[in-house]
Amino acid sequence: MAVLQKHGKTSCPDLPNVNDNPADNCGPAGSQKKWPESNQNWSRPVARVWTVVLLLGTCLLYCARVAMPICAVNMAERFGWSKRESGIVLGSFFWGYCFTQVLGGYISDRVGGEKVLLLSAAAWGAMTAFTPILAHFCSRPIISLTVSRFLMGLMQGMHYPSLASLCSQKVVESERGFLMSTIGSGSYLGTLVIGGVGSVMLDLYGWESVFYVSGLLSMLWAYCMWKYLLKGEGPIITLESLGSSATQSKLSRRNWLRLFRQPAVCAVIITHLCTASTFFTLLSWLPTFFKDTFPDSKGWMFNVIPWFVAIPFSLFSGCLSDHLISQGYDTASVRKLMQFFSMGVSGVFTLCLCGTTTFPMAVAFVSAMMGLTTFSHSGVSVNVQDLAPSCAGALFGVMNTCGAFTGVIMVYFSGYLIEATGSWASVFTLITMVNLMGLGTFLVFAEARRVDIEATKGHHHSVHL
Repeated sequence: MAVLQKHGKTSCPDLPNVNDNPADNCGPAGSQKKWPESNQNWSRPVARVWTVVLLLGTCLLYCARVAMPICAVNMAERFGWSKRESGIVLGSFFWGYCFTQVLGGYISDRVGGEKVLLLSAAAWGAMTAFTPILAHFCSRPIISLTVSRFLMGLMQGMHYPSLASLCSQKVVESERGFLMSTIGSGSYLGTLVIGGVGSVMLDLYGWESVFYVSGLLSMLWAYCMWKYLLKGEGPIITLESLGSSATQSKLSRRNWLRLFRQPAVCAVIITHLCTASTFFTLLSWLPTFFKDTFPDSKGWMFNVIPWFVAIPFSLFSGCLSDHLISQGYDTASVRKLMQFFSMGVSGVFTLCLCGTTTFPMAVAFVSAMMGLTTFSHSGVSVNVQDLAPSCAGALFGVMNTCGAFTGVIMVYFSGYLIEATGSWASVFTLITMVNLMGLGTFLVFAEARRVDIEATKGHHHSVHL
């Protein structure tokens, strides 16, 4: 593991500071242009407000996303779906989710992540609220709901890339870890809220109420963000702002190839791919593991406790990483340390599940494992903002797309292993091996210096993608 080293505030002396504003920065057409992130960083009070707002937005994102899985059994009984048909409806979200990751990041890098967040939230909030209407007023509910879930995936696929783009443009390096880890904890909070409150609403008022409430609250969040944070500015995205000229498109392809030749960029993609695929596998198979291994166990314990533990772990990792960077420790070393906890130390608890254990010990191991996994919010997830703040959204979209696709493949392969070997140890061993591969790649090749700029004759030019 990399040894933490102290240094000055600037982690890469051969490159200009992100907050500098050199007058000779050139835009894509050769005209003089200021750095897009210069002098636009949020002040600390403003950053705190945005952190709370984005935390609530991510929480509502997961409330809307998990509404269908919670109501799936009741809806299947109401509309007479088989297991296969229920799987088609649930799985359609994933395919839409993959397709808009890069697009959402690209648009966010061009026009600002806050605009993309606002438009996408209003869209998926409205789609969630209209889901019961589509189900009741269409002659083939399975078709209408499959299409609606696909569209939900398209809209929600823009959320995390636009977050990465927004934070890279508005948040200073020494505060990104806490902000991203806090926002990331919203996913666990949203899962808990919809799992608890949504289950009560499901029993008292029917499955429709879960969609109505989560959808309307999401739309209310989008309205408040537009009214009070964006001051009523119209979130208009024009073709001119996207830079849609043919010359710029050609430049974009060239610069993407140059970025992908950077070892540090390849490292974050591979590491995020490993992190996302293993997390997706655990999320999918852990409930089945507990039911198979401990059939008499209380479901609420293994469905709730690990997520409760994950929230303080995520917040602590952000505070720790920002504190170390503010104390002068090398940014790249801090990112590697966080990823070591996320993929290395958590692997110890994953392997502990391979042996025979009691139910309380299994819950403790899973809680520690899921809690440590959240350290990646201050590791690879924020490292992309260190490397390429001018195109962090698009690059994060590439990472998330790769992670989502490989995650589904790994979930299917894990199911094959369980059937072939009849042992859960094979799955936990596979997860540990994939994590170690990603961790080794990150420890060897990860950096924190900017790679989206190039030096020519002593002048630094921003690479616009």
